[in-house]
Amino acid sequence: MSVEIKLSRSNRTYRPHEPLQGKIITKFPSSVSHRGIHLTVNGSVNLQVRGGSAGLIESLYGVLKPIRILKKSIEVEPCGKISAGTTQIPFSIILKHKEEDTKFYETFHGANINIQYLLTVDVVRGYLHKSLSATVEFIIESELGGLSEKPVSPEMVFFYITQDTQRHSLLHELKSGGFKVSGRICTQCLVGDPLVGEVTVEASAVPIYSIDIHLLRVESIMVGEKIATETSVLQTTQIADGDVCPSICLPIYVILPRLLTCPTVFAGPFSVEFKVTIVVTFQTELYNVQPKSDPRAFRKWVAMESLPLELVQSQ
Repeated sequence: MSVEIKLSRSNRTYRPHEPLQGKIITKFPSSVSHRGIHLTVNGSVNLQVRGGSAGLIESLYGVLKPIRILKKSIEVEPCGKISAGTTQIPFSIILKHKEEDTKFYETFHGANINIQYLLTVDVVRGYLHKSLSATVEFIIESELGGLSEKPVSPEMVFFYITQDTQRHSLLHELKSGGFKVSGRICTQCLVGDPLVGEVTVEASAVPIYSIDIHLLRVESIMVGEKIATETSVLQTTQIADGDVCPSICLPIYVILPRLLTCPTVFAGPFSVEFKVTIVVTFQTELYNVQPKSDPRAFRKWVAMESLPLELVQSQ
């Protein structure tokens, strides 16, 4: 005896003005009487503040009250009976009517901020029997009306990494011998497009161990009169492994994880931003001795450059 929801689109991606369609599939060994089949759509922004991202007073708030985006319920079928075997019941729900001004945020799963949309079916069976339920998550993308019709071209920014651009202490051989790594990388791109660019090692007194690209997410939540902000590494992509020959242009091509990213959001109670960091690690005996728990930590054998990354959505 089971109930499941199968949406009309395999990628489960919809826009607010599009109908959410699919089928309720039941599999029963014998016929089952019910008091109605109901569908409920819930959309919310769930916020939480952890001790590491705020002070003592702010951390006492813990999980904050969710921000409701959407809640709708419809009756798919009134009281009746579902026959034995497999039964498919079609449904269609309008998430947002044209006259409504509800703000829909794109689906996002972060460390402290979760923007989630759920569809739940309930087969009500009366007081003596437990209701049968099933839930499926669907993905919301921005409305077409608020998007640019023109294709968004990647906005490239040039960067330079030298011993003089680093604000932390470096190994003596790096400080005295010097190094220079240059390149360019896009700081504005579409959520569904790769992060592209290039990097070139122009000179280095110490052999290079690796070159990596860190994708960072910056989640900020308004707690009382303060803002609790936490930055975490979302993804690391290695561009070079081992020493790099000087003057060779290395391509940067990073696929963005869709559910863990979204268009940059600046809302009242919260915001979601992103950064990209180019990290150059040099060969040293200290690399195998020191702990490497936090890739963002400053180390004497590491040079880096961080740039803001704006993610946008387009038609």
